[in-house]
Amino acid sequence: MNTYKKAYIAGGCFWGMEDLFRGRPGIKDTEVGYIGGENEHPTYSDHPGHAEGIEITYDPETTSFKQILDYFFRIHNPTTVDRQGNDVGSSYRSAIFFQNDEEKAEAEDVISIVNASHKWDGKVATTLEPYSTFWVAEPEHQDYLVKKPNGYTCHFERFDQPFI
Repeated sequence: MNTYKKAYIAGGCFWGMEDLFRGRPGIKDTEVGYIGGENEHPTYSDHPGHAEGIEITYDPETTSFKQILDYFFRIHNPTTVDRQGNDVGSSYRSAIFFQNDEEKAEAEDVISIVNASHKWDGKVATTLEPYSTFWVAEPEHQDYLVKKPNGYTCHFERFDQPFI
């Protein structure tokens, strides 16, 4: 019986985030979708207020929520509001969707560490939002960069060394 956990984050276009997280130690599954918005059953063309997010299923025996957040802050620019690369709007916001007080506290701790590192020009603008329903995106968006290896992404590892 597994004791896997789930984490929910958003940091711009979900394709690139998913592609980088998929191969990380302890990550068992990733799905892209919509979270934190106004409508039920959002779609790519109709997701007001939702962020393009990812659901990460992970093994807490191998990786931790804090380690996931550490990597999250190394693969996107958390200092921009509603923007990653060429993508602009609240769909592309940097957000952590915490499921309980422990995750919220850990997220606040990692944000403090990232800010104190001064590796980014500016302060972290990542929002902390309570978890809401995660709506799985359409099949054509799942594993998009596996299906289209030269497809669009603005995500890459910006720092070799972890923050934590």
